[in-house]
Amino acid sequence: MGTTLIAVGAGLACLGMIGGGIGTGIAAGKAVEGVSRQPEASSKIISTMIVGIAFSEITAILSFLIAFLLQAKL
Repeated sequence: MGTTLIAVGAGLACLGMIGGGIGTGIAAGKAVEGVSRQPEASSKIISTMIVGIAFSEITAILSFLIAFLLQAKL
């Protein structure tokens, strides 16, 4: 039963990677929409988008790390 729960935990941790991808896509889409509406503010929008994407990708990287560490216990 212990190894089964570890495998389920690793699979659930992989769901965090999906969330990071969705968040990155939404942020990039909204940034493109913002630049198309206000081209003069593109540098500020892009820099804010990069910070937001970095925070979004941190969750995906940590989810991958947790899944990798749990899989190593199998």
